[in-house]
Amino acid sequence: MSGTGRKEDGRGWLGAMVSGLAMAVGCVLFLGGFVWAAVIYQPYTVPTDSMSPTVKPGDRVLAERIDGADVRRGDVVVFTDQVWGATPMVKRVVGVGGDKVACCGRDGRLTVNGTPVDEPYLDPGPAAPGTKAPASPQDFSATVPQGQLFLLGDERATSLDSRVHLQDGGEGSVPLSAVQARVDAVAWPMDGMIDRPSSFAALPGGVSAAGPLPFQLGAIVVGVVLILGGAVYGPVAARLARRRTPAGAAR
Repeated sequence: MSGTGRKEDGRGWLGAMVSGLAMAVGCVLFLGGFVWAAVIYQPYTVPTDSMSPTVKPGDRVLAERIDGADVRRGDVVVFTDQVWGATPMVKRVVGVGGDKVACCGRDGRLTVNGTPVDEPYLDPGPAAPGTKAPASPQDFSATVPQGQLFLLGDERATSLDSRVHLQDGGEGSVPLSAVQARVDAVAWPMDGMIDRPSSFAALPGGVSAAGPLPFQLGAIVVGVVLILGGAVYGPVAARLARRRTPAGAAR
């Protein structure tokens, strides 16, 4: 066999090797991304409109499994509390242990330890012309015990949250141990990631870091691209190698 023939064989072998390697790496990334996401996140269907417009009834969300100690103000959490009905609920954390949470200030905003907090995620609701609806239709004030969380819905007009339980033990708060997960994204419909409210960042403790979901999705997407690319590259490389070989060169 001539040297040209050996060159063609080399090209075919190299193409097959690159194709196989790309598909192998792609499978690792694709499956690894799925397994990683399944370990870290749990899906949850939102049952009510108490968190509208952030999440709506029937939305399928992805919630990162966390410990209650990792919760920060502004987080949207899934929790279960016996006093609240022993069913999983979704609310936003507005106060942690030691905070004094009150509403509404002269400008209608929620205050935490006397500091007004902007809440752009709220449904503005009806308001008089030229005015802004208050952060809560009714005034309230509560001091959150250590190891507890004060929770409100984003749909303040109808949400049954800590305001309803102010006369219970803990002034309407729930224990850290009640938290099961933190909502990171709306998976269906695909509304994307839920941002951490910057208005809470200046308070002690700041806001929580974003979860690893973007990296997991990135690994899955790159894996799919490598698998498809590897599957196509092998045959294409072999065909190009045959076309480069002059007719009758191999003997």
